[in-house]
Amino acid sequence: MSTVKETVEVDVPLHTAYNQWTQFEEFPNFMEGVEEVRQVDDRHNHWTTKVAGVRREFDTEIVDQLPDERVTWRTTSGDINQRGSVRFERVDDTHTRVELVMEVEPSGMAEKAADMMGTIDRRVKGDMKRFKQYIEERGAESGSWRGRIQPGGGTGPAL
Repeated sequence: MSTVKETVEVDVPLHTAYNQWTQFEEFPNFMEGVEEVRQVDDRHNHWTTKVAGVRREFDTEIVDQLPDERVTWRTTSGDINQRGSVRFERVDDTHTRVELVMEVEPSGMAEKAADMMGTIDRRVKGDMKRFKQYIEERGAESGSWRGRIQPGGGTGPAL
């Protein structure tokens, strides 16, 4: 597995950055290669991507989500094996540090070659820069989901 880590500081309050990140169906607006994300329920998303000319569909499960702090996920189906976490840290009233850490195991020859050439790392870094631009240009989140998802399957009330 390859590990990719990228941090950006966004010029919006903590709750704004976090709230926007929970709008998974908006990801194609700033993530290169993501064609569609369909939120199935509070825990599950179905993804359609096109990376290195290869279209893939896969499902993810959110395994830990704590409002204004973190979202952690893993794939549950498809040809892609990945897990990751995004963390949110208040810098001050109007700035937030957003750190994304992903572990990706490329499956096909094209993805393995792209990984060896650093394409996945560059794509994630670009996605984070585009998230920064996206949320700063908006100035406000397009929506929010502030529920708590706990490791082991529990879902708590919205906060």
